Amino acid sequence: MTEATRRPPGTPCWVSLMVHGLDATQEFYQALFGWEFVPGPEQLGPYVRALLGGREVAGIGRLPVDRHLRIAWTPYLATGNADETAEGVRACGGTVAVGPLDAGEAGRMAICSDPTGAVFGVWQAEAHHGTATAGPPGTPVWNELLTYETSIGKFYRTVFGFELEPVDSPGNDYATLFVDGSPVASLHGVGDALPRDRGPHWMTYFEVADVDAAARLVVELGGRVLSPPRDGTAGRLALVADPEGAVFTLVRSGGR
Repeated sequence: MTEATRRPPGTPCWVSLMVHGLDATQEFYQALFGWEFVPGPEQLGPYVRALLGGREVAGIGRLPVDRHLRIAWTPYLATGNADETAEGVRACGGTVAVGPLDAGEAGRMAICSDPTGAVFGVWQAEAHHGTATAGPPGTPVWNELLTYETSIGKFYRTVFGFELEPVDSPGNDYATLFVDGSPVASLHGVGDALPRDRGPHWMTYFEVADVDAAARLVVELGGRVLSPPRDGTAGRLALVADPEGAVFTLVRSGGR
């Protein structure tokens, strides 16, 4: 994926983070991933888009002072009609917390949660089609829902039309979501192993050239390593948090 093109419905197309300290957060991710920033859209309040090599990769906004929400990276799933998708979310037992609302000429959006409480965004692209590059270090390369059981996949299949393929792995409750035959995200049922302070949540994976070095840099920049670097089926991984507590995964994908 090198150009920002309109994604098929259900495809993760953007990741966004809302924080209290916008300037400090920009400094953290600029040092970690080499991001540069440009402002806008204005309709979202204080908000910047992160660029890597001149291409948009993610967004970061400032929370109002009186809003004490969980700080978390949120994936946005593409849709051709945000209003219809929001109605589908409600009809299937989910919640629409924000919107649908226009983000200027960029598109139309909503913030939703599935029936277990996992938060995700919905994006109807107009001028802004989303992440323009994925794969190089510093870009989001995968999204996974950590949940109680992968049976929640019925909700996502009904709302977005995903094809679900369970992974045959003894002792693991895991499934992959497909759009038009291509894998786009995954579901991981971990039951009681979910962090009690977070519950079900979406996890964004960011590619890095060296997971061990990147994890050390996270700590130097004021963040935390929650699970140290290890080798997994997706490559080498580390679970980390930025200084405001947003959790994400560093990955050096296999084969790179």
